[in-house]
Amino acid sequence: MRRRKWLLVLSVLILASLAFVVAAGPALADTAAPASAAIAKAATSAVDTGDTAWMLVSTALVMLMTPGLAFFYGGLVRRKNVLSIMMQCFILMSVISIQWVLFGYSLAFGPDHAGLIGGLSWAGLHGVGLAPNPDYAATIPAQLYMLFQMMFAVITPALIIGAFAERIKFSAFLVFSVLWATIVYDPLAHWVWGVGGVLRQFGALDFAGGTVVHINAGMAALAAALIIGKRRGHPDTGPPHNLPFAILGAALLWFGWFGFNAGSALTSGGLATTAFLATHLAASAAAGVWALLDYIFSKRPTALGVISGAVAGLVAITPASGFVSPMAALAIGAIASLVCYVMVVVVKTKLGYDDSLDAFGIHGIGGMIGAFATGLWATKALNPAGANGLFHGNAHQLLVQFVALLASAAYSFVLSFGLLKLVDKVIGLRVSDDMERIGLDLTQHKESAYTQMG
Repeated sequence: MRRRKWLLVLSVLILASLAFVVAAGPALADTAAPASAAIAKAATSAVDTGDTAWMLVSTALVMLMTPGLAFFYGGLVRRKNVLSIMMQCFILMSVISIQWVLFGYSLAFGPDHAGLIGGLSWAGLHGVGLAPNPDYAATIPAQLYMLFQMMFAVITPALIIGAFAERIKFSAFLVFSVLWATIVYDPLAHWVWGVGGVLRQFGALDFAGGTVVHINAGMAALAAALIIGKRRGHPDTGPPHNLPFAILGAALLWFGWFGFNAGSALTSGGLATTAFLATHLAASAAAGVWALLDYIFSKRPTALGVISGAVAGLVAITPASGFVSPMAALAIGAIASLVCYVMVVVVKTKLGYDDSLDAFGIHGIGGMIGAFATGLWATKALNPAGANGLFHGNAHQLLVQFVALLASAAYSFVLSFGLLKLVDKVIGLRVSDDMERIGLDLTQHKESAYTQMG
């Protein structure tokens, strides 16, 4: 009864949002029309077909990362929970896409309000048309930029799933995800990437989402692990049920990450090539270092270690990918692998929290390393729109990156903690012990990934 009540509330909220956009449409259109017409007149001829083609491909690559994450996470949990993990990832492609079009994009990238939020003037995509918006991407349609950013908004809450895997109610997950996207992700995206955003004005560099995506999701994951608590039987929860699934997922993530980082150049030229190469080298270095650490401390390199290292390297290079040289990318990947290994294998075990699939240990910590490393290795020789870091004569940029890192982490953790507490009080976050024992595939979805003989 309680679950049905809150699913009804969520449905009403979605319908109310639709009604708002429909009702407010004419007024919003009137206010947006002059700006939209001005942009169209000035910039219609500025659409570059090569850049547009690259960004369409990049958008599709980033979209592919969410199903890739479903396989990655799905392979790491027990067989009785694999469908629940995949369902959580897939439903976000629906729910967050709708939220983004209705008001999320406007909150994140709309006209600035005090450096903190974008407002609702672009709600329902009013004023977001096919002409470029030079403030964000001068050579591709504004709707394509919106679509590209939508895929970031989709995958970010999906990353948090790794912290509460195998024990959260599906209804609570849905409500939390919509609230989190609106109250945490959208404002932080505006701070860092929105015109007039407070951290953008401060000079923080985040090429593709080290703060907005990885630190943000990682700190929310830590809050979730602390509030929801450990799985039944932790730490003796057994090995991953299907490592080939996890390897396939990691491969899809690595592949999609080229769109994630190189696509953030927003053009198909040299900057995209810089980011593409940095992405691949960081992942390669991190995968190799983790395998070496496995060999040193466990006597055998493991497949799980290699894919964990690769993801750590991809996370860490994300904020730096458009600002650093190939040699710097190798160093960032190697350092990230070492630090994330210590967090996952040593620190988590000593502290005893159950970050089930290491969302905080890899995404949160990896994002912090990447944000900090950007302040060390960034160079304007590769990207004149960026800044020089400490190793190129600008110690101030390191301080800027550190402040942005702390501000993003604190905002995400505090707001996420509060939202989780709220949802837990109203709906209840966690399934019962019996449901957890049986598995979420059957108890939340009445489905099973495998037959009795499978």
